[in-house]
Amino acid sequence: MTIQVAVCGPRDCTGEDESNAREIGRLLAERGAVVICGGYMGVMAAVASGARSAGGTVVGILSRADREHAGPDLSIVIPTGVGEARNNIIVNSGDAVIVVGGSWGTLSELALAMRHGRAPVVQLGGWRLLDRAGRPVAGVRYVSSPQEALVATGFWTDH
Repeated sequence: MTIQVAVCGPRDCTGEDESNAREIGRLLAERGAVVICGGYMGVMAAVASGARSAGGTVVGILSRADREHAGPDLSIVIPTGVGEARNNIIVNSGDAVIVVGGSWGTLSELALAMRHGRAPVVQLGGWRLLDRAGRPVAGVRYVSSPQEALVATGFWTDH
């Protein structure tokens, strides 16, 4: 079965987050993975653009009940009409979850993925969650580059 990777990140992102997301999308497509994202702007549009540039498949799970404002690089568009509850659908669909950047919606996706506990959760940039002792929360795999993000999923080695 094809590996599916959920890539989550904010609509309003930094240039660095956008660049990282585009590179992650490209790298995932080159490895034959299906990219799953929220389907709109920012990190979502960048990862879709990167994947499509390498001939990949991108599934956009939309919060709206229609395709309005869906990104142009999506291969498959799924309008859910469930609002932010779609975040659960996104992370539950991934064999791994890569979080790029940070926002409240992105934090909810990271939390849902950690709560499910069945897929590796990788974070590149964005907010850092700390436990009560001030240490990074256990279980999130923090990385500093798109290449490291793919390796941290456990599905690919660096090459």
